[in-house]
Amino acid sequence: MRILEINTVNFGSTGHIMLRIADLARSEGHEAVCCFYARRNKPADANTIYIGNKITHNLHKKFSKYTGYNGCLSIISTWNFLRKVKKFGPDIIHLHNLHDRFINVPMLFKFIKKNNIKVVWTLHDCWSFTGKCVYFTLAGCDKWRTGCCDCPQIHAYPASNVDRTKKMWELKKKWFTGVKDMTIVTPSVWLSDLVKESYLKDYPVKVINNGIDLGVFKPTESDFRAKHDLDGKFIILGLASVWEKRKGIDVFIELAKRLDDRFKIVLVGTNDEDDKILPDNIISIHRTSNQKELAEIYSSADLYFNPTREENYPTVNMESIACGTPVMTFKTGGSPEIIDDKTGVVVEDNIDDIEQKIISIYETGPFKLSDLEERAKTFSADDKFAEYLWLFAANG
Repeated sequence: MRILEINTVNFGSTGHIMLRIADLARSEGHEAVCCFYARRNKPADANTIYIGNKITHNLHKKFSKYTGYNGCLSIISTWNFLRKVKKFGPDIIHLHNLHDRFINVPMLFKFIKKNNIKVVWTLHDCWSFTGKCVYFTLAGCDKWRTGCCDCPQIHAYPASNVDRTKKMWELKKKWFTGVKDMTIVTPSVWLSDLVKESYLKDYPVKVINNGIDLGVFKPTESDFRAKHDLDGKFIILGLASVWEKRKGIDVFIELAKRLDDRFKIVLVGTNDEDDKILPDNIISIHRTSNQKELAEIYSSADLYFNPTREENYPTVNMESIACGTPVMTFKTGGSPEIIDDKTGVVVEDNIDDIEQKIISIYETGPFKLSDLEERAKTFSADDKFAEYLWLFAANG
């Protein structure tokens, strides 16, 4: 079976998923090629096809920003890419993120429809059925159900100076419907339910949760507590690649004002700008050197708190549980789906309730390491990626 994987990039969570699925496919005797835009000038190998480069990507971003049309440029680079795709002759095209303005989306779907290629599309967010945005929870917007317009998030990613969401919603509906054989995959039940209410509702939808490397994320000893003078403290951990209101940085700031010296908040993934607004009693760690170090930090914490307000299926929840640390999260997207009553708790976005729940967890210690380890067995990335190969075979 020839499998073609397409994503914006080959790094980060979505890039990692793409690469791992392709690696597993090759290990089982299939041909698998990964496609993404070239951020650096480097020759492609037999397992890679580039879709344009940094220059074409930047041009497309500017075009999108000033016109409001996302996914409508990169014509030459997409033509060159599709010429190589035709030569490869895929049995399955596996789509991931298409929204970072690196490929001509109508050209891609016209090619798929014309050549009657079977498609599996993993949705990592909501962009595929909105006029522009990747999430709409914070904005409280339901226009995607019937047709976007007057976008309340016009300057949010993917940013635009012109509100073209009404036209883009209509265009995307035209592009994305009518594929003869396409299966939608979502990592969460939450997103699956949304798809079934959108113009993609006629496609079969399958839930395949994201997974993690249980060889890395496991209870790991370290000197983290001693290094940061945290012995005897109840550590509340937060982690994000970008700290903002969407990720709940304001909640941690307020908690730091309320909790007494029995508790210590540690935030990972911060930067110099974040440090300017964080209280002195929050430990700020800008980055970790590798996943092993991250596992050490998870393992040192007593509670992982994920106050995310927009989310699909956060990997950090799984990583924490696998390292033996229970999770507290808002009822946001698929975040609550990762925990059960033995491995975490769901709280409302209310600072009084959050404070009381943390104190209750500190005083009662309701979670057991054995339960966390048992739950972690369901997070194996290898098992999740194998589900994709079974899906490909069923559609091949």
